[in-house]
This record gives sequence, structure tokens and C-alpha cells, in this order.
Amino acid sequence: MKYLFFYLTIIFFSLTFTGCNYSPTEDLTATMSSEKTSVNQDEKMRSISHSMGVTQVVENPQRVIILTNEGTDILLALGVKPIGAVKSWQGDPFYDYIENKMTDVMVIGDEFKPNLELIVSLKPDLIIGSKVRQEQLYPQLSAIAPTVFSETIGVTWKDNLKLYAQAVNKEAEAEKLLQEWEQKVATFKEKLGDNPPTVSLVRFIAGNTRLYYEQSFPGQIVAELGLKRPPAQQKNDFADEIAIENIPLLDADYLFYFTDSSQGEKGKASEEKWLNHPLWQNLEVVKNGQIYQVSDAHWTSSSGILAAHKILDDLDNFIFKKME
Repeated sequence: MKYLFFYLTIIFFSLTFTGCNYSPTEDLTATMSSEKTSVNQDEKMRSISHSMGVTQVVENPQRVIILTNEGTDILLALGVKPIGAVKSWQGDPFYDYIENKMTDVMVIGDEFKPNLELIVSLKPDLIIGSKVRQEQLYPQLSAIAPTVFSETIGVTWKDNLKLYAQAVNKEAEAEKLLQEWEQKVATFKEKLGDNPPTVSLVRFIAGNTRLYYEQSFPGQIVAELGLKRPPAQQKNDFADEIAIENIPLLDADYLFYFTDSSQGEKGKASEEKWLNHPLWQNLEVVKNGQIYQVSDAHWTSSSGILAAHKILDDLDNFIFKKME
């Protein structure tokens, strides 16, 4: 009843300021009146510290809602199947690499616009999201069910894995996943030796092109693996949007590019424009045949531990295949 009371209070003030015209929140109020929260207040609770404060969470959540693609990836890696999840940025409705694990999971909007009515109807006992995506919705979400937010997503994927694991009481599983990751990284670095090659990371998006640096999901993984960046790309930053005349900055021993398909063919149009440009064709990495197209979902759109393994596998395959 605690969550029902707070949520109805929020709805009341919302209707007060929006007048007497019909609002979708009326349906939500009705739903909240007829549905009881799935949180059993007699169940043992745990305190979870997160970006929005401290939240009391049931010891073993069974009905988890996830509001980020990164979080979906991480929950699946932990062996937790959510009852509701935001749709993937690419896929129908989920990324191909997780699709077979997401049968019967309800789509509840996207990261920026989760559907509160659907979330209520699913009677969650835990909601997981991120401050960088849903900060303004935290009061409404936490009124529905205990809600835990990470600070941001992407480069913080290991910290988020630990946080989400704590929230779903799977900390031992998270520790095992991280140990397996570290072993895989160590194996890669041993094969790499003392003279690592340089790599460029390029993303084609509708209307522009991004050069990714170390404070991005793929850039952080490249750095952890001991790979180097060309001098012009050694920036402790996320990414830069670059003009086509800056193509020479992309030269490296290996170039990996990924194309955003979330806006139809617009990202593909940018890709084709750049790949067919004389400056691109003149890159040494292109002439050497060490340029590879990789999955945008794996390399940047998802950013969970399953995706991290996909990136490492790509780098292992393409780099060491060439070295043999």
C-alpha cells in the first residue's frame, strides 16, 4: 500500500496542474486503484545504495523491470530474465544477440520514454534504470516499486554490473562474470605481446560521423586490452564528431567501424559517403586491408558484459588472424 499511496499522490498533483481535461494518467490512476503492488512488505528487505539515494529492496526480486539496454544485457548475463524491458535501439524489438533469451518479455517503451502504465500493470517488485536516462521519472517509478538507478551507462559497465547484481541478489554471479572477463583479457594481452598495434573506432550516424575515444564503451575495452590509439586519438574523452576532411586522423594499424541503424538508412548513407571518399581510400589501413565493419549493437548501442565479450571476440578474431 505504501507504493500505491505515494503514486496516487503524484497523480493527484499532476491532475491539479493540468486541469479537468482527460489525461492518460486517469487510466493509470484507475489501474493503480485496482492493482496491488507486488512488493510484500513482510518480506526481508535489503538496503541498496545507488545514484538517487538508498532504496529498500526485497531479498529476492522476482518481477524485475529494466529501463536500459545495458541493464537488459547485464541481467541476462546474471541469469535474470526481466518481466518488462525497454526495446533495443536496433532489432525487432530486441538485439539479435539477446533475442532468443527475451521471449515473452513485455516491451515497455524506450530508454527515454518508458511506459508507466505498462510498468504498473506488470506489478514489478524492482525497477532498475539509470539517472542519465530517467532521472526526471524517478519519483513516479519509485512510487510504483523499489527503484535502483546507476549514475550513467557505457564506460561504467563493470560498476553497473555490480550494482544491478546487488539489487537482484546475484553478487556471487557478478563476481564470477568479472573473473571470467579478467581471465579472457589476460589471455588476449598475453597473445598481444610487447608491441601492440593501434586501432581507430569510427561510428557512422545519421548526418555525422564520430571518432570514439577511451571514455566510451568500446574505447574503454580497447584500452583495457592493451591496444593503442594513434597519437591524434589519445584523448581522455568520449567521442568527437568529425568532418569528412579529417579522415586522415583515422589512420591506424586497424580500423573498426560500426553503423547506427536505428534511424533507417540514414546511418548507412553516411557510411557509404565516407567509405567511397578519396581520402578514405587513401588511408594506409584501407590499403592494407585491415578495416572491419562490426556490429553497432555490440560495440556501442548495448554496452553490457555480453556485448563486451562480443567486442573482445571481434578484436581477437581480426587482429590475431592477421598476425598469424
